[in-house]
Amino acid sequence: MSTPKTSAAVRHRLVSVELDEDSIGRSNPDVEHERKIAIYDLLEQNIFTPVGHENEGPFALHLSINGNRLVFDIRSVAGEPVMAHLFSLSPLRRIVKDYYLICDSYYQAIRTATPDKIEAIDMGRRGVHNEGSRILMDRLKDKVKVDIDTARRLFTLICVLHWKG
Repeated sequence: MSTPKTSAAVRHRLVSVELDEDSIGRSNPDVEHERKIAIYDLLEQNIFTPVGHENEGPFALHLSINGNRLVFDIRSVAGEPVMAHLFSLSPLRRIVKDYYLICDSYYQAIRTATPDKIEAIDMGRRGVHNEGSRILMDRLKDKVKVDIDTARRLFTLICVLHWKG
């Protein structure tokens, strides 16, 4: 038996995420599939509240890229602007690169390595992912309140946006 969501739980969340094709572009089918999975996971469960808009929501997020910034265009479900936040991607550049390197090691290891080695690499991968999520959460804290699980899902989406396939 599931418990009904409170009105705050319904309000303080994202119900749609749209990627701007003009600035982010489309990619090969594998990357597009990973993007859809990342968005699905984010929408499935999240806590997302723009600071100063705690009594509004739920929200729609439109992501685009402007130079080296990720633009968080946050709107009401009806499409009314709530706020826009330009998020510099520079603080995440190293951690995203590290995350991809360790993911490559993980995928290579699952073919030939022992279970202990695979587990150790996977623990490292999760640690890097958590570090990126905490950086993201900290950088958003004055603009958007998210919990660690939502920050993890947003970090995954940012990583997928960087993936070239």
